Amino acid sequence: MNELKFTGMLGAFEQTLSTATQQQWSHTEFLDGLLQSEYDYREQKKIRSRIKTAKLRCIANFEDFDYTANRSISKSQIKELASLSWMGQGRSVLLIGQTGVGKTFIAQAVGLHACQNKKTVIFLNISTLIENFALARSTGTYLKMREKLSKPDLLIIDDFGLRKLSSTEAQDLCEVLEERAYTKATLFTTQLPTDHWAEVIEDTVIADAIIDRVKPGIEFIIKGESYRKIIAKKLDSKENRK
Repeated sequence: MNELKFTGMLGAFEQTLSTATQQQWSHTEFLDGLLQSEYDYREQKKIRSRIKTAKLRCIANFEDFDYTANRSISKSQIKELASLSWMGQGRSVLLIGQTGVGKTFIAQAVGLHACQNKKTVIFLNISTLIENFALARSTGTYLKMREKLSKPDLLIIDDFGLRKLSSTEAQDLCEVLEERAYTKATLFTTQLPTDHWAEVIEDTVIADAIIDRVKPGIEFIIKGESYRKIIAKKLDSKENRK
């Protein structure tokens, strides 16, 4: 098993043998148990690899989302995101709301959930994305960079609108969106509704092209108090009770 790199099977062998002996499994059941252990091990290894490649900032789970924070996004909307059906349709998703309402947390929860469901993901802050494009252009690897971003099942762009885009930067983004159109899903977190995206894109023609590629997507408007303030209030309340 070790030489054949059946690591999952090897790790589960003693326990599977013990269980098979106690429960008087047939040879077929014993073999099935070992093969299942190997399959599970390899699937978990693939998930870990996809999560590492995604470069998520933290491990965020839908189960940890705090509905008591009184934000406008509902359980049914979270369920819609978690279904990942929009990914199969190659649709865009926009999480729109002010700072601290949980946009990035939800985006990363979507990314983790996608990785766990055999989807490839890349998570990038808009500033990092633009910096990567600038570096790619200076090193002659622009086409390679664009191809890399066109491949994942889900591309997450965090904090769109936090900085203005020059014509070249906007064109780079537009070309990536064009490569992904109708086949791959893209998720944006932003404080700006799409009607205001032209305010942060230098070239109005390219701005229209970007909005046109994103507009048919699903929009979730998230309102509510900053979660950081809510946590601070909870901590203050605990201190006062002491």
